[in-house]
Amino acid sequence: MTQLEQMGAAAKKAARFLMNAGAKKDEALYAIAKALRENAAEIIAANAVDLENGKAAGLTDSLLDRLRLDEARIEGMAQGVEQVAALPDPIGRVLDGRTLKNGLKIEKVTVPMGVIGIIYEARPNVTSDAAALCLKAGSAVILRGGKEAIHSNTAIMALMRKAIAAVGCPEDCLALVTDTTRQSATELMQLTEYLDVLIPRGGAGLIRSVVENAKVPVIETGVGNCHVYVDKSADVEMAANIIFNAKTSRPSVCNAIETVLVHRDVAEKALPVIKAALDEKNVEIRGCAATAAILGDCVIPATEDDYAKEFLDYILAVKVVDDLDAALDHIAKYSTGHSESIITADYAAAEKFTACVDSAAVYVNASTRFTDGGEFGLGAEIGISTQKLHARGPMGLNELTSMKFIIKGSGQIR
Repeated sequence: MTQLEQMGAAAKKAARFLMNAGAKKDEALYAIAKALRENAAEIIAANAVDLENGKAAGLTDSLLDRLRLDEARIEGMAQGVEQVAALPDPIGRVLDGRTLKNGLKIEKVTVPMGVIGIIYEARPNVTSDAAALCLKAGSAVILRGGKEAIHSNTAIMALMRKAIAAVGCPEDCLALVTDTTRQSATELMQLTEYLDVLIPRGGAGLIRSVVENAKVPVIETGVGNCHVYVDKSADVEMAANIIFNAKTSRPSVCNAIETVLVHRDVAEKALPVIKAALDEKNVEIRGCAATAAILGDCVIPATEDDYAKEFLDYILAVKVVDDLDAALDHIAKYSTGHSESIITADYAAAEKFTACVDSAAVYVNASTRFTDGGEFGLGAEIGISTQKLHARGPMGLNELTSMKFIIKGSGQIR
């Protein structure tokens, strides 16, 4: 038995405890939040090692931002865990029920997944977010983070396991794969005897690798090539404010925008205002010929790859389009199905956009940065699902459950 198989077997045993843990799950979650707060200095010290290693390895500023933890972010992690604890228990909800003519009473109820595997990259806050959600949803979890955050993840996991054990939950409800080689990722993807579902959370390369190589069922979370379309009736100042927020508030996350499409009729008025806002953060603009004609030499000519790319940086692709239909065509071609927004004062345009854009979250006159489990009132999230089976959009507690039928009779036979 390999080390990962042993971890899987232990997680499967712990998952049986969680099937009927009830309020004990919340007790464990509050213990985790307390441990995170009380040991923030220890976590920050471990994170400092990862940051130094990341700088030495040449990680970009945006990736270092994803990796960085401070007291405020750790407090956010603790609050996220507490928010999950405060949510209703997703297990045991009756989704449907009926009594058959033969007297059998049938109920369809929510149940835990069992053992969930999560592969993610350089975001150590995912370690506590994912653990909290899976625990509340009654499932054990095996986490496998990237090498960039290994010291941070190891410190966080050790604290969480100790915290839940202190309140009577098996510590193997939560586990971390500390081997960050490609071999361990491949083995986890093929751990069919122990894992019930695998969720990748990270960049395009990671997600593609998991989807292509996993034998365990996969819930695909999203690369975020997100768009804002500025319609001809848009309030230009509103558009500039939304674009500035959606691009610059945190460019390293998947709900930040990567492309702005501007209706030709409003482009000469809107683009200078948008650029003036983006200049505050020195955002590089890669645009089409029409964009360059309006904004001048500061525009780098956009390539086909630029419109398909998730920059995760202070870089924005811009294109002037003829009309709403052209914007919809562009989004259909390049979008990864995550989040898109229209800025418009035209009700019919807004309705057409929301009906025709095939993404997990579609906005009217708002920033795509709201695509987040916490912002949607779901508590912490496991990721943003861009697929259409079982779960789509921010994956909160309900998306981490399965279901079964419970049938009660009085001696019926067939």
